[in-house]
Amino acid sequence: MKQWLRQHRYALNVTLRRLVLQPFSWLANTLVIALALSLPLIGASILTSVQPLVREVSITPEMTLFMKPNANPNMAADIAQRIQKANHANVSSVKVISKDLALSELSQNPAWAQALNVLEGNPLPDVVVVGLVSNDQIVAQAESFSQTWQNWPGVDFVQLDSAWVQRLEALMSFGRIGLGLITLVVGLVVLAAIFNTVRMQALSQREEIAVARLVGATEGFVRRPFLYQGGLTCGIAACLSMGLCLWALNPLNQALLGLAKSYGTEFSLNLPSAGVLLLCLIAAITLGAISARWSVTRNTRF
Repeated sequence: MKQWLRQHRYALNVTLRRLVLQPFSWLANTLVIALALSLPLIGASILTSVQPLVREVSITPEMTLFMKPNANPNMAADIAQRIQKANHANVSSVKVISKDLALSELSQNPAWAQALNVLEGNPLPDVVVVGLVSNDQIVAQAESFSQTWQNWPGVDFVQLDSAWVQRLEALMSFGRIGLGLITLVVGLVVLAAIFNTVRMQALSQREEIAVARLVGATEGFVRRPFLYQGGLTCGIAACLSMGLCLWALNPLNQALLGLAKSYGTEFSLNLPSAGVLLLCLIAAITLGAISARWSVTRNTRF
């Protein structure tokens, strides 16, 4: 055990000594990797911050049938019964809102009371509100119901009230896929950067590695400092990227603060949880070590 720890301590000291001898190239490489890692981290911060807001929005789909202004008042009730009877498996609730009730509720709003007093009659139509049962085919079913009910006598217009929520969910799914693709591209960039850095380091120490092998150094002994170099570089770059993201989110949150207040709410962008950040750090270190091992294996065969 002591010998194993001594070997790793020696490899770490060799790695630090190499980095100190080439500080500018190492810092530039670390900064490039940190900027690349910042892209998926900012994307994850946006998705993480938006998801709770989306969950707070009710995604219970509702369809509203607006009756024609000259339709018989009993037609709305007849249509409600017809919908409940024909589609009881896909309909959770059916409610009729008469135009008199709608006008009464609207008149209680001071913003509309004065405008409604000018009107001679009631311009509002009778409304049938249909709640749908959520399932995987809800969008297709809603479109089918809309086309069918639109042609019923007395129906003027059919509106899916929660369609925008469905679009928001689709947009979030698109964002997750896009974030996954960006993460994949960034991972390839990190692999290429570490691979090339370790390659140049191995070629510059070609004679030293050859001499070490002649005196009995094992392949693990030769590779270990390069693995530490790759892992250490990516680990520091990951920590630096978290700091850059935290710094970049401050002006974004200040800009969002005014927008959120105009809608009477509070919203801010935050980094993912500490557990997620720790996993990202471990993944970056692992990725750097794997890339370094691949590079040193390919470029020290002499």
